[in-house]
Amino acid sequence: MFLDKIGELILPWLVRREGKKFLLLKGKKELSFNPSSETLLALYVHIPFCQKPCAYCSFNRYPFEEELASSYFEALRRELDLYLERGFRFKSVYIGGGTPTVSMRHLASFLEYLLLKNALQEISLETNPSDVTWENIRILKQLGVKRLSMGVQSFQDHMLRLMGRFSHTGEEAREKVELLNGVFKTLNVDLLYNFPAQKFEDLRRDIEVVKELKVDQVTFYPLMPAPRRLREIEEKVSKVDYKRERSFYELILREMLTDNWKPSTAWCFSRGDHMIDEYIIEYPEYIAIGSGSVGLYKEVFFVNYFDLNNYISALENGNFPIAMIRKLKRREFLNYYLLTQLFGMKLKQDYHLKVFGRPLVEDLKWEVFILSLLGAIQEVPGGFQVTQKGMFLVSKMMREFFTALNRLREYCMINRI
Repeated sequence: MFLDKIGELILPWLVRREGKKFLLLKGKKELSFNPSSETLLALYVHIPFCQKPCAYCSFNRYPFEEELASSYFEALRRELDLYLERGFRFKSVYIGGGTPTVSMRHLASFLEYLLLKNALQEISLETNPSDVTWENIRILKQLGVKRLSMGVQSFQDHMLRLMGRFSHTGEEAREKVELLNGVFKTLNVDLLYNFPAQKFEDLRRDIEVVKELKVDQVTFYPLMPAPRRLREIEEKVSKVDYKRERSFYELILREMLTDNWKPSTAWCFSRGDHMIDEYIIEYPEYIAIGSGSVGLYKEVFFVNYFDLNNYISALENGNFPIAMIRKLKRREFLNYYLLTQLFGMKLKQDYHLKVFGRPLVEDLKWEVFILSLLGAIQEVPGGFQVTQKGMFLVSKMMREFFTALNRLREYCMINRI
């Protein structure tokens, strides 16, 4: 028990300390582009528009304006071309936001353009209940979308009001899930937990609805706002209590590790074999395009301009819209890799050897020893598996990582980078 408490304090603290290095990214805009012709990467595409931005969201987003969106999607195609012209090819694409489906006309046009130039095996994208119509479903199916992730956050109307999520009601979310069931290879529902004033019974009812509706997959996101967003939430609702996070997570495990549900990540639970949205688990490096996107290539983190004028202007001048970069040291990249693989519930020896050219137990000898000592992982054929006991520790570490990334996003937005 003592070791558990120490591990739960020290390891997330180490992630938080490492996360501060995000703010060390420099204003150098050059990347070394030497893609292997045999390597198919993941592509993340950021669509920064919403009908009404939500108070808890730390991603780069703007209220939707038709004229601005037209200019943005034109720039987005130019950025895609810059990568394709240099020989990059992509296996999968994940389109996030914002709300990618806020303008189906622009989204469909961009996807058609992408597919014309680069065949894809997997297409995943995010949507809101209010955007789910038969016509939009038809368009997405026709374009080959395999995974649709719907941002519900809660099926309880009083929680949606507290979150400032006025795009839909709980009943509308139920209806749209029923409409989508069986349409795509994977239907995911996002739920938010540990929001101020949220009761355990609120989350339990949300889980009951998910099970009643027989969705393929549900992802539970802990609240992880950047500092300014945190202050705004606490001023409007009440203080965020991170001490409740473990109890919420234990409730999730009790309810979800039943009835053939299996953890795909520390936050995501699936009924059967389904796609997940965490491309960072399956791809040690990936390209990100769009305003405010963050990518990782050749051990270099890079951040695109958040300010739409800066983003569009760079591409109009034929330049990559990269605002900041930082080359990771080998140990930093190993730490990042370890965290993402733990998040995906497995450390695979063959995958590690392929990525780093060295055995897993040599590169991560002490990390594996400590995690095993804590009971967070156990040895299995081919590597190590995160245990049920270790899932909350991994969840907490990942929350610290994304909170640090949200801090970077907030810095860029405040300073109009």
